[in-house]
Amino acid sequence: MTDDDVQDSSQLELEAVIGFNGHVFSGLRVHPDREHLIYPLGCTVILKRIKDGKQEFLHGHTNNVSCIAVSKSGRYIASGQVIFMGFKADVIIWDYAQRAIYARLQLHKAKVEALSFSPTDKYLVSLGGQDDGSIVVWNIETKQAICGSPASPHSAGHCLTIQYSNTNENIFVSAGINTLRVWELDLPNRKIRPTECRTGKLKRVVKCIEIPEDDEFIFFGTTSGDIMKVNLKTGLLNGCGPVKKKYSLGVNVLKILKSGDLLVGSGSGLFTLCSGISFKTLKEVQLEKGVTSIALRGEGQHFFVGTEAAQIYRFSYGDFKAELVSTSHSSAVMDVAIPFGTSELFATCSQDDIRVWHKDRSKELVRITVPNFTCNALDFMINGGSIISAWNDGKIRVFAPESGRPMLVIQNAHSMGVTAIAGTRDCKKIISGGGEGQVRVWELLPSGHRLLETMKEHKATVTCIKIKSDDKECVTASSDGACIIWDLVRFVRNQMVLANTLFRCVCYHPEEYQLITSGTDRKIGYWETYDGSAIRELEGSQAGAINGMHISQDGTHFVTGGDDKLVKVWNYMHGKVTHVGVGHGGNITTVKICTNNRTLVSTSADGAILRWRYPHPPTSS
Repeated sequence: MTDDDVQDSSQLELEAVIGFNGHVFSGLRVHPDREHLIYPLGCTVILKRIKDGKQEFLHGHTNNVSCIAVSKSGRYIASGQVIFMGFKADVIIWDYAQRAIYARLQLHKAKVEALSFSPTDKYLVSLGGQDDGSIVVWNIETKQAICGSPASPHSAGHCLTIQYSNTNENIFVSAGINTLRVWELDLPNRKIRPTECRTGKLKRVVKCIEIPEDDEFIFFGTTSGDIMKVNLKTGLLNGCGPVKKKYSLGVNVLKILKSGDLLVGSGSGLFTLCSGISFKTLKEVQLEKGVTSIALRGEGQHFFVGTEAAQIYRFSYGDFKAELVSTSHSSAVMDVAIPFGTSELFATCSQDDIRVWHKDRSKELVRITVPNFTCNALDFMINGGSIISAWNDGKIRVFAPESGRPMLVIQNAHSMGVTAIAGTRDCKKIISGGGEGQVRVWELLPSGHRLLETMKEHKATVTCIKIKSDDKECVTASSDGACIIWDLVRFVRNQMVLANTLFRCVCYHPEEYQLITSGTDRKIGYWETYDGSAIRELEGSQAGAINGMHISQDGTHFVTGGDDKLVKVWNYMHGKVTHVGVGHGGNITTVKICTNNRTLVSTSADGAILRWRYPHPPTSS
C-alpha cells in the first residue's frame, strides 16, 4: 500500500476526543472570548466550547505539543512542540478566527519550552528546551525572527519559563534554575539585553512567572514550595513566602486576581487562594494529583484548573468548590471493549484503572481503580453481566459493570502477568493468555472458579484471543510469530499459522472460514482456518507496527491502527483502504467498531480516546 493510496482515500470524520495532556504546564487556557477552552492532546490543539462541549481541532504539529500561549486580543494562539534530537522544533502561530496556521517558525532545537505574546500582539517570544537554551523574539506581522540570545548565563542552570510584561512591548521576564532575568528589546539594534534580578542569598529553581496588570512586581513560583516577589523596575527581592507552611512538591502554577490575591497550584494537588502581600492561605482545596494549569475566565469570577491526572475542574471565586468538568486517562490506554448489542457504552483500561464511558456524551460513568497495577486487556461478557479484565500482577479480575463492584478475583492466573482475555458466548468460561505464553481455560462456577485446562505451545507473550461463535474453537496470537487455532472441546491444537513477525492482533471473519492477522511486520495476512494456509498479504502501513484491528459484523470492512498514528478502514474483499483518520498524537493501541456499525473508537499511547463516524453504515437487509 503506497502513500498515494492513503491520499486517494477519504478522510474519516472525527466526532469527539476524550483526552487532555495534564503534563503540559499552563497548557489549559481560556480564550479571551470567554467561550472556548484551549488545551493540548498529543500533537493536536483542541478548542472546546464551554457551553455545549463542541470541539474543534488544530492539526499541524508533527509531535507532542509542549506549550501553548494565547494573545491578549485573542487573535492568535501559539503552540510549540517537542521533536527528536538534531531536528528543529516548530512554533506554530494559529489564526483563531480562521482556525488555520498563520505562521510556522523554526529555530529551536529538539523542544520549545515556553511561549509568550507581547501585550499588543506585535511580538512573540519563544524559549528553547535544555538542548537549545536560547530565547528568540519574533515579529508576528513579518513572521521573521528579530533577534535571539542564550537564555541563562553560564554560571546558572537551564531557563524554564518566560512571561511578557502587560504594558510594555519591549520588556519580558525569564526564569529557571538559579536564574531570574528581566529582558529589554532594543529594536533598532536588534538586540535583547538582560538585567539580573538580585535575590541575595536566596537560590531557587523557578517553575512559573506571574506579572500583575500594573507591571509593578513579578511573582515567581519555585520548586521549594515558596513564592518570590521581585520589583520589576529595580530587580530587587521584595518578599518571599509562605515562611512556615510551604507548598508540598513545589509551586507549579500561579495566577493573580484583580484583588491582588494569588491562585496557587502545587505539585501535591493542593490548590489555594492566598494573599499577594503576606502569602497567607485564605482558601484551599485538595485535588487529585499535581495542579499544572490555572486558566481565568473573564475577570476571574470563574477559573478552570487542569491536573496531572488529566482532569479539568471548574471553580467559582465565591464558593471555591471544585466541579469536575472533564476526565480522561493520564497514561496509555491499553484496550477498549464494547458491550454486545448496545452502542451507548464502551469501556477502556490503562494503568491503575478501568473506566466505563457514555459514548455520545463522552462522559465517564464508572471508574474501577486498582492502584499501582496495569490492566492489559478487558472484555464484556456477552450478557452484559460482568467486565472481565487481565492485569499485569497475574490476576484476572471480574467486576460488575454498573457499580464497579469486584465479583471475582482469580489469583496467580499467569506467572508473568495476564496479557489477553476473552469470554465465551455461554458466559460460563474465560480464556486467558499470559506473558509466559500459556493459554488457560477457566470455568466460572456459582461458588467461584475452576481451571479446566492449560495449553502450552506459545513461546512468548499471548497478545490476542478470539473465540468462535459456537464456543468450540478459539484463536490466539502471540509475539513468538505463531497464531494457533485451538479445539476448546479436546483442548488440543487444530491449526497453526507461522509468520516472521510479532503478532499483535487476530480476527475471525464473521463467517469464520478465514482469519486476518497483523503485527510488527506491517503486513495484514489473510489465512484459511481449515488448514492454516495463507490466502493473501497486504502492506498494512508505511511505518510502524499495526497494534489494533477489528472487523465489521457483516464482514465487508475492517479497521486497523498502529504506530503510524492513522486509523484506516479497509474493504475486506478488495484489500484497499477506503478511509483514513488523522488525529492521534500517540501510537494507536486499539481500534473497535461499535455493534451498530455507526461509530469507531480508537485509543492511543498518549491517553487519548477518539470517536469517529464509521463511513459504511449497515445496509438495511
